[in-house]
Amino acid sequence: MRNMKNNIMWGLCSVVALMAGCERDSAVILETEEETVLDANAENIQDHDESSDYTWDIDDEIPIVFNSNSITTSGSGAAADDSQLTITSAGTYRISGTLNDGQIIVDNQEDGLVRLILNGVDITCSYSAPIYVKDAGKAIIVLADDTKNTLTDGSSYSTDDEDVNATIFSKQNLTISGEGSLEVKANFNDGITSKDGLIISGGKITVEAMDDGIRGKDYLVINDGTITVNALGDGLKSDNDEDSGTGFITIEKGTLNITAAGDAIQAAQDVQIYDGEIELKAGGGSEAILSTSTSAKGIKSGISTLIYGGTITVDSADDAIHTDGNMTIYDGSFLLASGDDGMHSEYDMEFSAGTVSITKSYEGLESALGSITINGGQFNIVASDDGINVSAGGTSSGGGPGMKSTTVSSTYSLVITDGYLVIDCEGDGLDSNDLLKISGGTQLVNSAEYNENSALDYDGDCVVSGGFLVAVGTSRMSEAPGTSSSQYSFLIDFSSKLSAGMIVHIQDSDGLEILTYEPPKSYQSLVFSSPGLKQGTTYEIYIEGSSTGTPTDGLYSGGTYSGGTKYTSFTVSQMVTSL
Repeated sequence: MRNMKNNIMWGLCSVVALMAGCERDSAVILETEEETVLDANAENIQDHDESSDYTWDIDDEIPIVFNSNSITTSGSGAAADDSQLTITSAGTYRISGTLNDGQIIVDNQEDGLVRLILNGVDITCSYSAPIYVKDAGKAIIVLADDTKNTLTDGSSYSTDDEDVNATIFSKQNLTISGEGSLEVKANFNDGITSKDGLIISGGKITVEAMDDGIRGKDYLVINDGTITVNALGDGLKSDNDEDSGTGFITIEKGTLNITAAGDAIQAAQDVQIYDGEIELKAGGGSEAILSTSTSAKGIKSGISTLIYGGTITVDSADDAIHTDGNMTIYDGSFLLASGDDGMHSEYDMEFSAGTVSITKSYEGLESALGSITINGGQFNIVASDDGINVSAGGTSSGGGPGMKSTTVSSTYSLVITDGYLVIDCEGDGLDSNDLLKISGGTQLVNSAEYNENSALDYDGDCVVSGGFLVAVGTSRMSEAPGTSSSQYSFLIDFSSKLSAGMIVHIQDSDGLEILTYEPPKSYQSLVFSSPGLKQGTTYEIYIEGSSTGTPTDGLYSGGTYSGGTKYTSFTVSQMVTSL
């Protein structure tokens, strides 16, 4: 198996709550562990499988045939009792046929690998798990090429072992591989469950489950495969929240389509995604009405979420992507629709690259008790409240635009160093309850039209040292960048509200275009900052008119502006100009 660290050294702080079930504003401790999260997870899984597990000598196979209500077997290591097959020795068992009401039990109490090759089986078990790995040094289920395999359980179990609760149930580490198909119909509870770790390395797997779809208590690793889950609980789940290096879900690649009444992907500790085509629907989707007691998130982690790539589509009643700790996005393509936040972290959120399209959300990006840093990527965010919100922090004293000061216990910041960002929201556009810092990239912010919100909202300081910023909204709460900025900017509050689609155009006294922008909604204030603004230069502001240039997200490039009405002019004489 590929090294899960992927040659990326990442030192993530782990989150330790001072009390269980704490509210959003409860105190927490961030501790840097000697081992990184990825180190701990990789160490936990290193003995699960090896390359030799996936190869064998066909001459060593032990054939087993199901004949409706009886079983034919030859060789040692497996014994049949009517319609129950018990495997007690390591070996490779090729199984085929139909079993109307029976099961496979693996009970090998010695070291060694038990390899079950499903070669076209149809097993129904009315009283327990059709496949039950009770004990084994190692266990692997191989889906033989070009075969269809079906496992079905009953709506209640009568087994003496109360732990058994899934159509495929293992008390040991379990691997599923191969190029065949597997259909799991879980009428009692879970579809596929391992009480230890679970690795899926291939196959076409379909799960219908009354509770969770696929669960590895210690970890769930998907190396490849085509996986479809429809679950009335969680879709993919790992729920060990006690031991370091457990409770994680890793997706290396594959095609996943997960529909869940609860969380589509839920890990007690960490979620790691490297690649894959991943489509998730949780809680009935973003238009559903969610019970306050139900968690229906697309991706949910207890400590960290790391995404290195892949194409991820989420339609969720709750947050599309959520972590109770830190979230780091290195790359990837995201299409998110949420009944709550698009991406939510209780602590830090950081982006290096990627394409993020949030078509519906309450808040697009939110950090509750940390910072948000955008170092690159393309973002298109639609939100019914704030576009981007750093919730923590607070104001001790205020003032006019660009004059706020604050006292907080630590720094909570919204930092943008690069990237392309488009926001369409009904609350604040860029909102930080402490520091707002912009040093690069392009930001096109279209905030509230009517209520008391603003395009920029900060309680500490707003420092602009680079980038191209256009932010429109209401004039009642408008704020300009702070005077500690090193790039010139201005704020204009128009005398009346301008209609959606009404162009605002800025040019210098020689007619050189600085900005031609067509906001998609009505507005009465404009914040603009650009390297094109120069001290001592006089600029003219026009409204209405038209441009022959090419508009992208309302921003025109090239062409000629004409037909507008001159609104005012001003000369840049200080870092922040308010009109």
